[in-house]
Amino acid sequence: MSSDDHKTTCRSFPLRGVLLAALCASAALAAVGCKSPRAYRLEADGVAADIIEHNQGPAIGRNEAFTIETPADTLRRRLLLAQGLQVSGPASLGTDQLEPVPHWPGDRKAPAAGEAPASGGSIAKVGPKVQITLLQALQIAARNNRAYQTAKETVFVTALALDLESQDFRNTYVGLLDGALLHDESGPRAVSHATGTGQASWSRRFRSGAALTARIGMDLVKLLTRGHQSSMGLFADASVSVPLLRGAGRHIVAEPLTQAQRNVIYSLYALERHKRTLAVQVATGYLGVLQQADRIKNAKENHARLVKAADRAQRLAKAGRLGETQVDQARQDELRARERVIRARNGYQGGLDGLKIILGLPTDARIALDRGELGRLTDRAKTTVAREGPDAVESSARRGKLELPVVRAVELALANRLDLRTAQGYVVDAQRRVVVAADGLKADLTLTGSAAMGSRRGPGGAASDNARLRPEDGVYSATAAVDLPWERTAERNAFRTSYISLEQATRNVQDLEDKIKLSIRNALRTLAQTRETFVIQSRAVQLALRRVTSTELFLEAGRAEIRDVLEAQEALVQAQDSLTAALVDYRIAELQLQRDMGVLEVDEKGLWREYRPE
Repeated sequence: MSSDDHKTTCRSFPLRGVLLAALCASAALAAVGCKSPRAYRLEADGVAADIIEHNQGPAIGRNEAFTIETPADTLRRRLLLAQGLQVSGPASLGTDQLEPVPHWPGDRKAPAAGEAPASGGSIAKVGPKVQITLLQALQIAARNNRAYQTAKETVFVTALALDLESQDFRNTYVGLLDGALLHDESGPRAVSHATGTGQASWSRRFRSGAALTARIGMDLVKLLTRGHQSSMGLFADASVSVPLLRGAGRHIVAEPLTQAQRNVIYSLYALERHKRTLAVQVATGYLGVLQQADRIKNAKENHARLVKAADRAQRLAKAGRLGETQVDQARQDELRARERVIRARNGYQGGLDGLKIILGLPTDARIALDRGELGRLTDRAKTTVAREGPDAVESSARRGKLELPVVRAVELALANRLDLRTAQGYVVDAQRRVVVAADGLKADLTLTGSAAMGSRRGPGGAASDNARLRPEDGVYSATAAVDLPWERTAERNAFRTSYISLEQATRNVQDLEDKIKLSIRNALRTLAQTRETFVIQSRAVQLALRRVTSTELFLEAGRAEIRDVLEAQEALVQAQDSLTAALVDYRIAELQLQRDMGVLEVDEKGLWREYRPE
């Protein structure tokens, strides 16, 4: 084909060529710059995971697995399905069971690399009724407790916020492609133009406050009528701005980034504190339910004894040895004992349902607890009582391992409480805000430099020669702009307010410090009190048992009245309940003291490691 033939072909299809070029360029940009929603989600997960892993060591002194992904098969869902429990809809079983709404972005669920494992501790199978140990309850809560999941998500969101703040100090690239067709019939002859513009820019903000931008681009313009001329424009420019007074310096420019970094640490503190609180909450609920179960046992035994006492009174009345009034009194106590059994059962069911809520399980799920946990506590306590001997009631020489001196316990708390560290961090944050607010009172002095070369082409420049980048033909400028601090009302008020915020943050530290001391002192007093109570109630149960036996014998011998037997029975059941309550209270007080001192370690699985003073 000759050169003239080639020109004729191009002139015959100018519009088609321009459109084809635009479509090819758009497709290329789409292939380079577009990601799927799933890819964006996985990228965000990776960024947040790196930030959290990097900050775990400085915050809590160790690195551990962290995920906010819902387990693939939660214990809650398995209980709902296996036990045929009521649900209100698909949301009851999890987000992966929801029907996608219109225009849902991609897969129904886009998990991070490494799907979260099944939930429920070591419980592999779910049947008509599931028995849960205290150890398993701690693991279940770590997987299913909704407030704990929210605390983990707060850490994740805070990490993403830090990533966003870091973006201000990274290299930023922007690519633009623009094409247009222009048809003008306003003149004596119709004129049509096709134009296209492509440009790429780079910008970077430095922590000193300086900002750099650079841009390079190309214009293409072609006349689609008459001579079919075309021309290319090339252009490039760059600029730099440097603040010298207000807004200058790393401590001012990077303050949002610094605060975002500290917020990640604070969120990790809060998560660790939440884990400890949740572990104590689970143990408190678990042991509280076992205590209610023990109340049922004591109430049933008391009711059985009172039934026998009432029958014995009836026989003695028939023999003329007791009056009908005493028989009626025995029957009344029997009915009260029956009522006590009912109240104990209701208390047990209510406590069990409350524990299910803490564990994140359905309240109508059928679960059972390991009553051997209470037996193990009893055995340990009995060993202590036997070691202390009969004079332990009058002596406090032997204390539990955690009954530390007040000064030592407070010292541990002030050194380890993470919420106190957060409050102290808020004071430092408030101090930095005073510095930033003071900077806002200064004058503005900004130096700006710019350079530009080449030239652009518009619809009217199709007949122009192609542009070239020539530094010797460039345009260069340098300016200095000053904004005198004559109007700083808003800045003045912000500066004064920052001092008030600092005072408030300082008072919050003082208030929390005093509350920590109070909680430690109360916890130590509670430990000592419940230890003494347990010893006292242990002896009270022994005395009550002897009293029941003796009064029954005296009643048979006619040397006691039925009232004496009934009072002895009541004293026994009260002593038994008080003994179990003291046992549970002492164990809970131990855990609460460790939590309040900040020395109870809990891992990501919910398992704890208790503090050993030795």
